[in-house]
Amino acid sequence: METTAKSKPEGHIRRALKTRHLSMIALGGSIGTGLFVASGSAISTAGPGGALVAYIGIGIMVYFLMTSLGEMATYLPVTGSFATYSSRFVDPALGFAMGWNYWFNWAITLAVDVSTVALVMKFWLPGVPTWIFSAAALLLIFMINAFSVLSFGEAEYWMSLIKVVTVIIFLVIGFLTIFGIMGGHAVGLENFVYHKAPFVGGIPTVLSVFVVAGFSFQGTELIGITAGESATPEKSIPKAIKQVFWRILLFYILSIFVIACLIPYTSHNLLGSDAKDIAISPFTLVFRRAGLASAASVMNAVILTSVISAANSGMYASTRMLYSLAKGGKAPRIFGLLNNRGIPVFALLGTTFVGLLTFLAGIYGNRIYTFLLSASGLTGFIAWLGIAFAHYRFRRAFKKQGKSLSQLRYRAKLFPFGPLLSLVLCILVIVGQDLKSFANWDWQAIGVSYMSIPLFVILYLFYKIKYHTKLIPLEEVDLTPHDIHKE
Repeated sequence: METTAKSKPEGHIRRALKTRHLSMIALGGSIGTGLFVASGSAISTAGPGGALVAYIGIGIMVYFLMTSLGEMATYLPVTGSFATYSSRFVDPALGFAMGWNYWFNWAITLAVDVSTVALVMKFWLPGVPTWIFSAAALLLIFMINAFSVLSFGEAEYWMSLIKVVTVIIFLVIGFLTIFGIMGGHAVGLENFVYHKAPFVGGIPTVLSVFVVAGFSFQGTELIGITAGESATPEKSIPKAIKQVFWRILLFYILSIFVIACLIPYTSHNLLGSDAKDIAISPFTLVFRRAGLASAASVMNAVILTSVISAANSGMYASTRMLYSLAKGGKAPRIFGLLNNRGIPVFALLGTTFVGLLTFLAGIYGNRIYTFLLSASGLTGFIAWLGIAFAHYRFRRAFKKQGKSLSQLRYRAKLFPFGPLLSLVLCILVIVGQDLKSFANWDWQAIGVSYMSIPLFVILYLFYKIKYHTKLIPLEEVDLTPHDIHKE
């Protein structure tokens, strides 16, 4: 495949990502601090049963979202992914708002991740200034993305593999500890009936954990963006989508089950939710209980890998989204230019510059940094909403125009139930982001928590008013399939 990619003319994307790259990106894409650290706070909040219900619910939603995205991505494998689909199947104004919303989200998240690298490195080198680690991480990620799309794919493959192996080892050791083969006496399910367990706080706490679980799964939609540079999207994407189901089942649900069995929900050690809390990560605690003395240092290395992987994915996703916006006339044309290696270098530089500015704002202007973080808070869920709605319209247009479903290379499961369930759960998670603020009518907290929504609406209305766009009638939706050989 690599030979084919190099023979393409200058100024074209390189379809160099192989099936193993996409499968591992799908498998390890959302495994990070959300699982390794924040999963403990979910158990502490809603109890073991409540945490499992929340993660299973979000897991089902994400699976349906990925099958929806997979159906569109195999039919139309383009870099713009759901922003392009929103423009073609719903309304160009929605595509504009979705694209800029998503770019902004990852550009800000990039800054958060490089800051987190410094926090993780302080575990080993507390005396070194943090900005040195952050600058080194940003430079490394820039170089990986600037070299070639294959270098991104390879880096992501190996970093995801480290995370996957870690979770598998954790599950094996965890179950051996539950049955008393390691770490002393067998605990079985006794922590599931400890005090108020398995469900603590009822429906409101489960709903609040839905939000935590939703953030943990952010990044799974990246598989749609990689479709634009996949060598064989019609084969790679369906295989990667299938991996999502097993990842949800094995990694999240079983990991939370193991943690809930071994650590009572009342333990203060479960309250950590950030990379700086690695010493009390549930994974660290379980490894220590099994008698592994160097658990904290090992898990710190794994979390460092996870954070760099997240930043690497963020840089890729935001760069490709900015490139796609420019190609569609929704961003300055310079961001749509490619170098002779097929890299949108100006989009990469622009994204890196915004990430750097945001990082500097975190050092010199904490209020600006907090504002930017709040503004990007719900953007991932808004992207998921867009995927579900675009797919619902895509399939309805397919039927309206008399096309046969046999023309689809990959067919989403349980349509229309899948996208409609995803829409409802996404709205539920967005509304449930900060219900306490509404209960106390704390307008400042409401503004901070829900800032992403008015920003998205402003983007949508700006484009709609300027270009007088409308909801595209189903019979006029452009369903021309994408031919990767004509790029």
